[in-house]
Amino acid sequence: MDHRAVAAADATCCQLHSAGCFSPPRLILRAPVHRPGIMAGQLSPEEKFNLITRNLQEVLGEEKVKQVLQERELKVYWGTATTGKPHVAYFVPMSKIADFLRAGCEVTILFADLHAYLDNMKAPWELLELRVKYYEQVIKAMLESIGVPLEKLRFIKGTDFQLSREYTLDVYRLSSMVTEHDAKKAGAEVVKQVEHPLLSGLLYPGLQALDEEYLKVDAQFGGVDQRKIFTLAEKYLPSLGYAKRSHLMNPMVPGLTGAKMSSSEEESKIDLLDSKEDVKKKLKKAFCEPGNTDNNGVLSFVKYVLFPLQGEFSIKRDPKWGGDKVYTDFKEVEDDFRGEMIHPGDLKASVEVALNQLLEPIRKKFQSPELRKLTNAAYPDPSKTKAGGKGAKTAGGGGGDDDELAPSRLDIRVGKIVSVEKHPDADSLYLEKIDVGEPEPRTVVSGLVAYVSQEDLQDRAVLVLCNLKPQKMRGIESQAMLLCASIEGEPRRVEPLDPPEGSSPGERVLVEGYESGKADEKLNPKKKVWEKLQADLKISDECVAQWKDRKLLTKLGQITCKTLKGGNIS
Repeated sequence: MDHRAVAAADATCCQLHSAGCFSPPRLILRAPVHRPGIMAGQLSPEEKFNLITRNLQEVLGEEKVKQVLQERELKVYWGTATTGKPHVAYFVPMSKIADFLRAGCEVTILFADLHAYLDNMKAPWELLELRVKYYEQVIKAMLESIGVPLEKLRFIKGTDFQLSREYTLDVYRLSSMVTEHDAKKAGAEVVKQVEHPLLSGLLYPGLQALDEEYLKVDAQFGGVDQRKIFTLAEKYLPSLGYAKRSHLMNPMVPGLTGAKMSSSEEESKIDLLDSKEDVKKKLKKAFCEPGNTDNNGVLSFVKYVLFPLQGEFSIKRDPKWGGDKVYTDFKEVEDDFRGEMIHPGDLKASVEVALNQLLEPIRKKFQSPELRKLTNAAYPDPSKTKAGGKGAKTAGGGGGDDDELAPSRLDIRVGKIVSVEKHPDADSLYLEKIDVGEPEPRTVVSGLVAYVSQEDLQDRAVLVLCNLKPQKMRGIESQAMLLCASIEGEPRRVEPLDPPEGSSPGERVLVEGYESGKADEKLNPKKKVWEKLQADLKISDECVAQWKDRKLLTKLGQITCKTLKGGNIS
């Protein structure tokens, strides 16, 4: 399911989160292209099978699906964990659900509220009910916007059946059969991975498997990132005396930063309720190199969201650059972009127009006072929320009051140093060009000459604070700060912080427990936001970067340094 569908349909920030029963959309939907005017009852079993399986990356149990279609309509379910706000990647699974309905399938959509809690408590218990209501409203709005008849769908909440005596006993029965190794392996690509995993994360895959039996379906639909959960279900359900189900898997799609689109990574996704201004800003920052079609989130949006839903794509541009052009085949768009016949700026501007057309009906629906109230209640501003009724601040913050400092206000990103040289006017300073996932590298001036060699910095992955006010250093404007660990003494020791291996430029770095907050556009230097937050940034005895004992993380793991235990971060 998706998050159990949540990166996302969730391959990079244009990547979608998945829905394996519980991850963000990881699914990719294709345009409904069966013959107009042909109803499900007029399709042969073979035609139904082709419609159900087209554009999927993989199907486990094809023959079982074909056998069912010879006898009756297929029963399918898709699940989404009710964690972060759904984003535009969710249009991928929605489009495939439209295919299922056209093929006559009986479709169940599961709002996996219990899974949202089990996945490292991504959804607090007290917010589960509110988030289910939000998901139901926003997903229905998406389905209506692409013409899916809601009366043919069944909506169900996980806790409506997952807390029953029978289900609970089956959880215990399953836990006596599944090894820790198998449970951990099954959830590796769906459940949030942390250094000291909770037992709840090991239960998650088994519950998703049991849902197939308790929802009485023939097949489960999800992203290919859920394949290990699907194979666990196929292995263990028969041991409980239950039938083995089929599994339908969509491919993964990249996000705006070139990495997976995730509900918990603000810059990797476009929310369904984002304003036109936010859409413009996020697309402007999106990774989109001229001629580069790999990990290109903007191009992926065209392929996996706009073409399937609209059947065509229009490029708007000045006549001197070729004028407007309507494409009816994605390969033509891809070929023209690869050949640099389409400029990244024109592609982004055209995607912006198409996306706003897609989102406008959903925005209008959520302008009602009732849905605004629901949105604010389900996703309260963390900087203004009291934790546990004791007055402590909870995670988040998008630039709250001066006394409500949340580390999410810091725009810390993974960067890659693409060039480094000595400052022409200062022997103690380096002049670096650092790729932080934007169209052009940022110029950064750092005082590391005495501590790190030029060779060690070249091509190194680093952490960069990107929302400080630019400042001139010996005549050259520094557009960000390279973050390092340091220990005072004789001699003073300094080491750049290290992101997890495999991290991509532009990936946001967040503090554990503060994953949902927005960074300030620019930190106000007069309010000393950075200075106040920086005072609590430390290196642990395990060389892990922390803020008030909470780890700094990317989606791939924790931030570290090599040797400076107990050091400061600046």
